[in-house]
Amino acid sequence: MATLSSSHCTASYSSTFNGRGQRPTKLFSVPEWFVHVKSPRSFYQNVVLSQDASVSSTMAPIENDTTVKKLKDGLLSATSSKECENLVGFDSNDNNSTVSITVVGASGDLAKKKIFPALFALYYEGCLPEHFTVFGYARTKMTDAELRTMVSRTLTCRIDKRENCDEKMEQFLERCFYHSGQYDSEQNFSELDKKLKEHEAGRISNRLFYLSIPPNIFVDAVKCASSSASSANGWTRVIVEKPFGRDSESSAALTKGLKQYIEEDQIFRIDHYLGKELVENLSVLRFSNLIFEPLWSRQYIRNVQFIFSEDFGTEGRGGYFDNYGIIRDIMQNHLLQILALFAMETPVSLDAEDIRNEKVKVLRSMKPLQLKDVVTGQYKSHTKGGVTYPAYIDDKTVPKDSLTPTFAAAALFIDNARWDGVPFLMKAGKALHTKGAEIRVQFRHVPGNLYNQNFGTDLDRATNELVIRVQPDEAIYLKINNKVPGLGMRLDSSNLNLHYAARYSKEIPDAYERLLLDAIEGERRLFIRSDELDAAWALFTPVLKELEQKKIIPEYYPYGSRGPVGAHYLAAKYNVRWGDLSIDR
Repeated sequence: MATLSSSHCTASYSSTFNGRGQRPTKLFSVPEWFVHVKSPRSFYQNVVLSQDASVSSTMAPIENDTTVKKLKDGLLSATSSKECENLVGFDSNDNNSTVSITVVGASGDLAKKKIFPALFALYYEGCLPEHFTVFGYARTKMTDAELRTMVSRTLTCRIDKRENCDEKMEQFLERCFYHSGQYDSEQNFSELDKKLKEHEAGRISNRLFYLSIPPNIFVDAVKCASSSASSANGWTRVIVEKPFGRDSESSAALTKGLKQYIEEDQIFRIDHYLGKELVENLSVLRFSNLIFEPLWSRQYIRNVQFIFSEDFGTEGRGGYFDNYGIIRDIMQNHLLQILALFAMETPVSLDAEDIRNEKVKVLRSMKPLQLKDVVTGQYKSHTKGGVTYPAYIDDKTVPKDSLTPTFAAAALFIDNARWDGVPFLMKAGKALHTKGAEIRVQFRHVPGNLYNQNFGTDLDRATNELVIRVQPDEAIYLKINNKVPGLGMRLDSSNLNLHYAARYSKEIPDAYERLLLDAIEGERRLFIRSDELDAAWALFTPVLKELEQKKIIPEYYPYGSRGPVGAHYLAAKYNVRWGDLSIDR
C-alpha cells in the first residue's frame, strides 16, 4: 500500500524520541516497521495506549522533522492480515471523529463489484477507523436491507485469512445504509446530510464521496454534495472516476466546473492502475536497487513497451465504449500514467507533490502524438473451434458504421536528456488472444559481443529484457543470456524470475483498497493532479481529433487474434519487435 502514516492501519504506541534523530524507544513490543508519524491532513488525534490498553496523555510532538521524513519515507508499504492483527487500535480518539463514506451511484456495477468489496476488505483487515459509516446513494429505490443484500453477494474474505469471515461480513453490513435521491437535487442531499449526522452522533465528521456515476453529472453531484452534505467541522473529499473528459477542452471544463464548488486538494481523480501492486513497486525497483538506476536512460535502454490486452470484447458496455474508444479508455490514462512513473527523474522525496511534479515534467517533455505514429484497429467476427465470436459492431448498442478503435498502438518520445531518441511504445486492445498488462524494457545490444556468432543474425535473441507483469500472475523477471550445460558452447536465454505467487504467500490487495485507504488518509501520491491531467490530454487530443475528423478506418482483426498487422510495422519503423510475441513465460 501507500506509505504508512498515522492513519494507515496503525495503532498508537507509547514511544519517545531522543531528539537526535535516533530510533524511538519502544515501551513495549511493536512491529519493526512501525513508527508514530502524524499525517498533516490526518483526521485522527494523537492518543497513547499503555500496555494495559488504557488511554494516557497525548504523545509529545516529534521535534526532528528530518528524522520524521526519513522514517516516513522508509516505511514499507504492504499491510498484511498479520500486521493488522498486531495493531491494537487506531490513533483516532474514538469519541471525537468519524468517517462517512458515501458511494454515489451505489446501484451500479463498479460500486457492487469493486467499491463495496474494497471497503469490506479494508474493514476486514482492520484498516478503517473504529467509527465509520458507509452510505449508498443512487436514484434506484432501495431500503437499507436491500442494499445490504445486494452488497453481500460480492463480498469475499482473504484467501489467507478466512476465520470469522461471516461474522465480519455481518458487522460490516450493519454499517451500510442507503438513501435514494437524484444526483442534481440539493434537497435529496440535505436529507442525506441529516442521516449522516445521525450516525456521526456529534463527532468530528469527515466525509468522503465516491462518484461512481457518468461524468456528465459529476458537477451536479459535487455542487449538491458541497452545498448540502459537506462536513461542517472536518474534511470533505471527492473521488472522481475516469473518464476525465474526452479531450483537452472537455477535461478543462470539467475541472473548472468541479473547482466552482470544491478545492483542488479535495478532488481525488482515481486511476485504479496506479494502485496495482506492480505499478506501486515500479519506483521501489528503480530507486532502491543500485543495479537498475544507472541503466535507466537512453545510454542502455533501446525501447520501452507498455502492453495492455483483454481477451474479451465490449459485451455489455458497447454504448459507453463507442463514445470513447481504446485510446481514451486505456492509453491516455492507464498506460500514460505508468509511463510517467517509469520515466520520471528521482523526486526530492516520496511526498505526493514531489512525485506528481516529476510526472508532470515528463508529460510536458513529450512530443504530441502524431497520426503517423498511431495504428488503430477494430475486431471483427471470427469462428474458432466451432464457436463464433461477434464483431464489435454486432453489439446492439454500437452503430453499424462505427469507426471507434478497439485496438491501438502508438510510439511516443520524451524530449529530455535522459530519454532522447528512445521510443516508448504503447499497445492496447480488446478481443485479443490473451489477457494481461506488462511493461517491457528492452536493453541495447552488447557492443562487440563476443558471442554474436552463437545467436546468428537475430541479435534480438541476445537482448536483455526486464519485464514487469502487472497482471495477471504478477511477476518481475530479467531475461539474460547464459551457457547451456554441456561440452559445447550453446547459449540460451533464461529468466531471473520473481514470481509473486511463489515468493509471497499473502493475497495481493485489490487496487481499489489501496486507493480508497489513501483517499481516507489524504495521501494524494497515486491520484492525478489537474495540471498532470492537462498535460496528458495535450499529448492525445490533436491525434484524436484528426482520427475523427478524417474518419480514419481502423484495420480489422479477428476476434481472439494478436491484433492488426499494422502494429508490427509501426514497431519495425523504430527497429523494435514487440516483446509479448516471444515465448518467455
